[in-house]
Amino acid sequence: MQELLKFSALHRYTKALSVALHERDPYTRFHCERVINLATEVGIACKLADRELVLLGVSASFHDVGKIGIPDSVLRKPGKLDADEWEIMKTHSERGERILRATSLPDAPAVANIIRHHHEHFDGSGYPDALSGDGIPLLARILSMADSYDAMATVRAYHRPRTHEEILAAMRAEVGIKFDPSMFAHFEEVIEKSPSRTK
Repeated sequence: MQELLKFSALHRYTKALSVALHERDPYTRFHCERVINLATEVGIACKLADRELVLLGVSASFHDVGKIGIPDSVLRKPGKLDADEWEIMKTHSERGERILRATSLPDAPAVANIIRHHHEHFDGSGYPDALSGDGIPLLARILSMADSYDAMATVRAYHRPRTHEEILAAMRAEVGIKFDPSMFAHFEEVIEKSPSRTK
């Protein structure tokens, strides 16, 4: 109960950040809601403690909050980003970390750390710090899978939505590269029965 109250307090005090981001990029609102649900399901399957589930849920809710600081020419570009634009977009995880740390809320540093690292790759090829393996926070590894699945399942200016089988094939090809193999095993079990599963 105490952890749920803490989640409620964090969510209440950071709601303005969420509203501001959603005003700039409506896609992000629904994406974040789906990522919260899927990441939490995977976290439960991994037998995370209540506190970890709370941190995972809050991190999923605000994992893209750093996009507030991305210029509209990049954030709203109706097509694939070029190399320079992609470098700008990649800064959203660091921006998100700074925003969460600035709230000075209980557990904000832990949430900020997860947000910073949710684009790290298991083999060290991700960003912003090229962390690898167990050096990547566990909750960031879980968030990465949920975020990737939903991003491929939805319509974006630069790609059509993929089917469930197409998404899993693409994700399986990145196990050990982008995704933690042990965590992906849990993800595969969860997604087959999840309300977040696409067709």
